[in-house]
Amino acid sequence: MSQAYRYTLGSKTYQFKDLAQLMAKATPQRSGDRLAGVIAQSAQERAVAQLTLADVPLKTFLNEALVPYENDEITRLIMDEHDNTAFAPIAHLTVGDFRNWLLSDHATSDVLAQIRQGVTPEMAAAVSKIMRNQDLILVAKKCHVSSAFRNTIGLPGHLSTRLQPNHPTDDINGIAASILDGLLYGNGDAVIGINPATDNVAQAIKLMHLMDDVIQKYAIPTQSCVLTHVTNTIECIEAGAPVDLVFQSIGGTQATNSSFGFNLATLAEAQDAALSLKRGTVGHNVMYFETGQGSSLSANAHHGLDQQTCEARAYAVARKFNPLLVNTVVGFIGPEYLFDGKEITRAGLEDHFCGKLLGLPMGCDVCYTNHAQADQNDMDNLLTLLGVAGCSFVMGIPGSDDIMLNYQTTSFHDALYVRRVLGSRAAPEFEQWLHQMKIMGNGGQHILSDTIPGPFARSLKAVGGSSR
Repeated sequence: MSQAYRYTLGSKTYQFKDLAQLMAKATPQRSGDRLAGVIAQSAQERAVAQLTLADVPLKTFLNEALVPYENDEITRLIMDEHDNTAFAPIAHLTVGDFRNWLLSDHATSDVLAQIRQGVTPEMAAAVSKIMRNQDLILVAKKCHVSSAFRNTIGLPGHLSTRLQPNHPTDDINGIAASILDGLLYGNGDAVIGINPATDNVAQAIKLMHLMDDVIQKYAIPTQSCVLTHVTNTIECIEAGAPVDLVFQSIGGTQATNSSFGFNLATLAEAQDAALSLKRGTVGHNVMYFETGQGSSLSANAHHGLDQQTCEARAYAVARKFNPLLVNTVVGFIGPEYLFDGKEITRAGLEDHFCGKLLGLPMGCDVCYTNHAQADQNDMDNLLTLLGVAGCSFVMGIPGSDDIMLNYQTTSFHDALYVRRVLGSRAAPEFEQWLHQMKIMGNGGQHILSDTIPGPFARSLKAVGGSSR
């Protein structure tokens, strides 16, 4: 047993067999870690693990792989691409010192950008475990990360939205109505992204053409994505479909990603294919990744790690491919992994913090399933906290109820709420379009027009609908 991971409190000595166990025991309580059998057995053991973890030098994470290097391409990615020059300014710190430094005035936005390539996912996960919620918010807000395709996402003071016009039967009219509804509420600058009900190449191409037609007809400075498997998107590109972004759900271990049916080489092939289309106008970030705590446990691919550490390791995969968007779908996996509103809130703040610290354009699907111990007030709280923390984007869905995926998330109105209370703005290019179309700006930055814009009104009249 390692002598490095012992802590004596009074007459009792706590021992942790390795760094993975120490990380898991130090994690704030959540149901997934209990299910995996890696959770601390008491609040006292958790506090002792956090004290012990605070004394671990950051250099330790470069010498003790949590998942064997030989067996896992994510570990090899993390170790092989670690930037020692960027790491140098923080190389002498322990995890506890790192927390204090991150919270200090020395860790400015510019300094945090300079050291981000020296921070491994495990370092980010470790320091998050000894931080309060307000610590996670303060540091994340200092981490400025922007990305671009047809507009610019993640600038300070801006909050974008993914317009999610899902339909249970992929009905074209239903999807088009949701897109129009979202645009009229100023949503959709992060992406217009559809989870298809029927997931195959032909259906993906059909939906891609629908969204591309809308974007081209109204000259909307945004991008589209069909959230289909990465290999389907490669086939769509080969078939000549109008692909803006490549989507894939990713996890923090090779075995997790194998269960999803891809590896790093697959993502590289897809990125090259999307870049070859040259469809971006102000940038070329062509990847859209979704993550979420618990996926490795669900795939029986967690190697004994806690679910938050696995989640942070997924960000190494995302960072490799310079994404436009990374979305932690925080409450989607259900109460077996995040039991209630408190656990969902904590996980959302951890994921956003770790992603931003590692240099990713982090958004969050502020959501829950109907059998979780959570409600919309919990979502309001997390949405507000993430807005304060500088979250890059959230979801926008009619009425906050996704009737295709059968879960509760944030609505078009919720995005307007957080923009209004925090003074946040849409992506600059999209905001200019909103004013040009007279959708917003009628007497104030966040004031909606009380009439349907002329181009939309004419289209509605042409199909026999009301233009008022």
